[in-house]
Amino acid sequence: MASGSIYLDDMRLKPEVIDPPKSEDLMEVGEHVNNPDQHAPKSNLTVASSVHELLECPVCLNAMYPPIHQCSNGHTICSTCKPRVHNRCPTCRHELGNIRCLALEKVAASLELPCKYHTLGCSSILPYFSKLKHESRCTFKPYNCPYAGSECTVVGDIPFLVSHLKDDHKVDMHNGSSFNHRYVKSNPHEVENATWMLTVFSCFGQYFCLHFEAFQLGMSPVYIAFLRFMGDDSEAKNYSYSLEVGANGRKMIWQGVPRSIRDSHRKVRDSYDGLIIQRNMALFFSGGDRKELKLRITGKIWKEN
Repeated sequence: MASGSIYLDDMRLKPEVIDPPKSEDLMEVGEHVNNPDQHAPKSNLTVASSVHELLECPVCLNAMYPPIHQCSNGHTICSTCKPRVHNRCPTCRHELGNIRCLALEKVAASLELPCKYHTLGCSSILPYFSKLKHESRCTFKPYNCPYAGSECTVVGDIPFLVSHLKDDHKVDMHNGSSFNHRYVKSNPHEVENATWMLTVFSCFGQYFCLHFEAFQLGMSPVYIAFLRFMGDDSEAKNYSYSLEVGANGRKMIWQGVPRSIRDSHRKVRDSYDGLIIQRNMALFFSGGDRKELKLRITGKIWKEN
């Protein structure tokens, strides 16, 4: 007990002396305190942008949506790319397993971001999980080139695409809402190699694309003609069109609604949404020795009230 008292007394008599900070240390602290950049809050846009970068999949570089997976080291990957990398983390090569990054998913749920087409005029600010759906339907989204004869990757607004079709693809341009087209092919039995055609019509202040081509419907070779509207589907529904082909006292008529060029050429063709003519009937309309295709298709576009 006595020795314990002596020890405590020594502590009281000899307090520890703490040296004051040096002047340069004070200067350094002062600089941090007085520098507004050190404490200025980041803007919401900057924070959102930083979080958005965290939500970018390291493999496909697309935004990640639940379930977001992570490895044992915390590296994340989207659910689509997880099987592509054979369940191995692309960053550290550790096995991914089935660990969910719930924290990042919760952060994403609280995030709001501008539409990726904001530079084209869209002013929408969207919750993270609604952004993808909005962008797929956004009216400011650029259109794909409607030319179907090659894998054209050009995108843009309607005036740009009209000029592109005229200058780069050399398509026929016509004014007016009625037309009379003649299609000729020297060897109609070569269905796979039949040349498709595209004509652009300008009427009612809008542009329409008329397609005509040959393809296989099951085992039967057929020709199809259909109209596409250069604009969104909501506007396309304001118009109707008719196509007519015939000869020798016979006639086939098709009436429908033009499809938006938001729907790909192949999607419209494969849905058979147009005037379909069996090859035997097409050759019958052609007359002669049935060795050459000569079809005359007339049509009309009108605006519904």
